[in-house]
Parts: sequence; C-alpha cells; structure tokens
Amino acid sequence: MNKGLVAAITVAVLLVGVAYLHRPRERRADADSRNATAAAPSRIVAKKVDPPTPVPAAPANDDAPARKAPAKKAEPVAVAAPAAPAAPDLASLTLDTDVPGASVFIDRQFVGNTPLSLDKLQPGSKRVQITATGFDSVQKTIELHPGPNTVTVRVKEVSLNATANVVHKHAMGACDGTLTATLDGLKYDTSNKGDAFTLPYAQVETFAVDYLQKNLRVKQKGGKTWNFTDKNDNADLLFVFHRDVEAARKKLADGYAKAQ
Repeated sequence: MNKGLVAAITVAVLLVGVAYLHRPRERRADADSRNATAAAPSRIVAKKVDPPTPVPAAPANDDAPARKAPAKKAEPVAVAAPAAPAAPDLASLTLDTDVPGASVFIDRQFVGNTPLSLDKLQPGSKRVQITATGFDSVQKTIELHPGPNTVTVRVKEVSLNATANVVHKHAMGACDGTLTATLDGLKYDTSNKGDAFTLPYAQVETFAVDYLQKNLRVKQKGGKTWNFTDKNDNADLLFVFHRDVEAARKKLADGYAKAQ
C-alpha cells in the first residue's frame, strides 16, 4: 500500500476524533442517547394469562341418542271460574199419559191435552186431574220444583182400597167387623176369630149384593158362606163397596196395570 495514502487516512481519523471531542457536552449526550436507543431494541413484557381449566371429555357413545335439554314446564295460568247461573224462580212441566189426548186440569183449571208442556208456573203443590173418554178420572197431587219437571200419569192403572163396616149375620146372632177389598182379594176382620177370613179372588165363588134384601153375600169355593148387612139398615154402603170391587176386577181383566 502507498505510504502516502495510509498517512492521509490516519490524519482524517484524527481530525474527526478531535471534532467530536470539541462538540458541546449536551449535544454529545443527546447523540449518545439516540445511539443507545437505536442500538437497544424495545423490551416487550408478555401479560401473564392463567391456563384454562381442563374440562373432562364425555365418553364417546355413537349409539346413544343425543340428550335433549328438558322442556321448561309451563307455568299454570289462572282461569277465573264462570259465574254460577242464577237459580230459576219459576217451574216448567212436561206431562204425558198412557192415553194420548187426555184432558188435563191443574187446580181445577183446564190447561190442555196430553202430551203437554207448560212453563212459567209457580212452584209448589198442584192438584192434577186427568180425564179421558172411556176411562175413569185420575187425580193426583204433584210437587213442582223450580226449573223443569216431568210427570207421567197412567190412566190405564187401577187401584183398590175399599172398606165397609158391616155386620156378619149368623144362624143365631151376629158379629161386627170390617170388610176390606184390595186388588189382591177380600178380608174380614172381627173379634170373632172363627168368622174372620182372607180370600184371594181366585178362591171367591160368589160375591153378590142384594139391594132389596140389604145383603152382601161372599162364598168361598167349596167352603163357607158369609152374609153381611149394614148397621144403617140399608144397602147403600154395601152397594158402593160391591160396585168398586167389581169395577177394579174388570179393569185388571182388561189389562190395566196395578198402581205402584
């Protein structure tokens, strides 16, 4: 190398060093600070993060169906109870009979023919009379309650409960007693137990009244005969008793039903 070139470089270096040393102190410090900042890279401090809590994995089961979350139970909704209907003040009546077209009287007033429907009636006890051509009049008391009422009256129905205070004439003397007739037969009650009897109609051979003789005769089939008279010395009571019994027996033979 050329000695002259080396000498020139050496001189230049020395001059630069002298110039640096002669700069003001503040400028040198500032330069040194910038050089230090440039030389040292910025330090980044990492934020500490807690590791996540491990969650145990559910065992794998390919065959099990996916579990659905339970449905939320609906809260009950309060429903106001409907107001109770007001109790009816008046009564209605549906009345029918086993004989169509029968006339109906309520408390002696004609109200129509069966089948019959009436409304706006006052509740309470009512006297009902049913009449039909060819049939005896039927009377009964019914009780009407507020609201609807249904009544069926049987015209073709028979009942019998006839009673007569009589005197049983003996061959010698007599005894007093009570003769009773029902749909089942005749019965005579007396203090003379030897004369008392109970006879179903099937065992009665004779049942006849003689108005002129003032006598009612009852004879048992193959048995005893009783002759009755009236204490009033006439046959009126005996006649009515006999008439009622025979009328009821005829109705039974004609297919009337026994009253319940």
